[in-house]
Amino acid sequence: MLMRHPHPALQFTHILPYGALVHDGGVQFVVFSRSATAMRLLIYDKVTDREPSEIYNFDPHDHRLGDIWSLFIEGLEPGALYHFQADGPYDPEHGQLFNPKARLIDPYAKALAGDFMPSDDGVIRPPKCVVMEEYFDWEGDRHIRRDLSEAIIYETHVKGFTQSKTSGVEHPGTYLGIIEKIPYLQSLGVTTVELMPVHEFPINDIWGRKPERTNYWGYDPLAFFAPHRGYAASREPGAQVYEFKTMVKELHKAGIEVILDVVFNHTCEGNELGPTLSFKGLENRVYYMLGNGGSRYMNFSGCGNTINGNHPVTREMIFHCLRHWVHNYHVDGFRFDLASILSRDRNGHLVPNPPLIEAIAEDPLLADAKIIAEAWDAAGAYQVGSFGDLRWAEWNGRYRDDIRRFWRGDGGMVGAFATRFGGSSDLYEHAGRAPFCSINFITSHDGFTMNDMVSYREKHNEANGEGNRDGDNNNFSDNYGVEGPTKRPIVEKLRVRQIKNMLTTLMTSQGVPMFVMGDECRRTQKGNNNAYCQDNALSWFDWTLVEQNRDLVRFTQALVKFRREQPTVRRKEFLRGEPHPETGLPDVNWYNALGTAVDWHNGDNTLIVLLRKQQMLAVADEDAKDVLLLINATGSPREFILPAIAKGTKWRQFIDTAADSPKDIYPKCDGPAPPKSGKLTLDYRSTMVFVEG
Repeated sequence: MLMRHPHPALQFTHILPYGALVHDGGVQFVVFSRSATAMRLLIYDKVTDREPSEIYNFDPHDHRLGDIWSLFIEGLEPGALYHFQADGPYDPEHGQLFNPKARLIDPYAKALAGDFMPSDDGVIRPPKCVVMEEYFDWEGDRHIRRDLSEAIIYETHVKGFTQSKTSGVEHPGTYLGIIEKIPYLQSLGVTTVELMPVHEFPINDIWGRKPERTNYWGYDPLAFFAPHRGYAASREPGAQVYEFKTMVKELHKAGIEVILDVVFNHTCEGNELGPTLSFKGLENRVYYMLGNGGSRYMNFSGCGNTINGNHPVTREMIFHCLRHWVHNYHVDGFRFDLASILSRDRNGHLVPNPPLIEAIAEDPLLADAKIIAEAWDAAGAYQVGSFGDLRWAEWNGRYRDDIRRFWRGDGGMVGAFATRFGGSSDLYEHAGRAPFCSINFITSHDGFTMNDMVSYREKHNEANGEGNRDGDNNNFSDNYGVEGPTKRPIVEKLRVRQIKNMLTTLMTSQGVPMFVMGDECRRTQKGNNNAYCQDNALSWFDWTLVEQNRDLVRFTQALVKFRREQPTVRRKEFLRGEPHPETGLPDVNWYNALGTAVDWHNGDNTLIVLLRKQQMLAVADEDAKDVLLLINATGSPREFILPAIAKGTKWRQFIDTAADSPKDIYPKCDGPAPPKSGKLTLDYRSTMVFVEG
């Protein structure tokens, strides 16, 4: 191996940002390490090379400024492959883990190539970092900047969406495969795709072997700045960068935003028994929360370690990363996994006004980005309704649980249902936040699919190899008489009806709806509610279901279209039920099945909701119409009587979830009018929706 010492005069051109920076005539490498006593750059000729072809030493005098090591390599070009290597103290009892033999991934690497390689000398050979240039022809692409209140989010997995042979795409399981399915996304009408983790995570284990449990979901970060190489159609180093950007550009052309699920709470380096791959070997005590004097990792993530997000250096890295994805990849926002960890200080204590949370919300370069928190963590923190400030939206876990329980038929849920349906003012209004701060969801990747929620009473995670101990035991689900698939028509009919009930609730609730890929066509995971390791047909989208369940797909399409066109169900202010000073009409009226005042404590899961046009907004939308919902979540047919206040309006039916297709939904809201008597019988567990004609 050839050792070189670059010209010292070139070392401190453009100190920041970090990583591999392409300049005229060469590449500059910038890395942070406070405790390192020596730093080396390893350059490889090919992805398959086990050993570097050249090693460059950073001179501590000429190539270091403060805690920043910077080295310019003349003549190096984009596409070069590299690792860092750092000497320093090895004192595990005090959190120092420097290993002069370790090959280290650049924390700011823009792309990785290859995979972990087998080792016969005990030295881990991780994927190689790729020097990338930033140029890409965006063809004038800009962020869509759609207001969050207008969003309809479709959570999907890049690989799982098209990996099945049934997808019929040319590039299954890839960013390019997503592009091929844009017409389907447009047909659904969703405004936003939320991609499960796409930053780099390990494919094989650290010795290059297939792991016992495949990391399918991707919640195991290896390099935050790099798109996952496993989702690229091409195997060329760096191809994933261009393919990802192409995907975003094409989605934007179709009017669809892209939100990334980001995991700034832990990394794949694990606890004190885990490997040294990147952060541990550069500055372990800065990047991770450590306890017991530095010998143990605090574990608020449930994955072995916890990112030290409120340390200034780590906080700066997270900012650089978010800006990188927004400005270099044109993504439209982020969903922060286990975001409550970002509310913890360097000792792991939850603190008010955590600096990282506030800074993300106030960062001027992220002002157009949507920011959504999963406002809890694996160590008991639960901050739904109290996370961040006005800029932050949240996955509303309370919405999920209350809507599931209401439609399952649990007693005494009508008040909770109304609160969630109205935008969860109990959670958000006190802090001056709007209904669209609530990301309403009934299903997500984590838990049952919509089909399984009405097909299984218990989880069935045996395929995960953990004795069915993993996954949540509290699913608020039901099987309606048969556990799993059945040919009994009465059970199947009720299951479809329940899916329609919940989709109707989701799309007519105040707040922002999110559903999971395949919910519209009954995608099943056979009762597995924690399919994190199921990179197979159990998790993949089976495209034959789109045709098999075309009636449900049609129902979903019409619902989504209605929500996009009807501002009455997506207000920017909370429902108040108070007379408007000009019209004298309230924005919402609540009634029981008899059309009289609701007794919120009687335990009867029936409700009539009259949503009036946007009377309380300064500017009324000419497309706004009154909407009347009749809801029967009981197990018996019930007679409903329209309230007197509704009888003066000309109504046309939009939805009857108890009816067979095509009479279950009228996409043009031109169904039959209610009887002149104002009396209707709603079948058990069903919803009717009428719209002002």
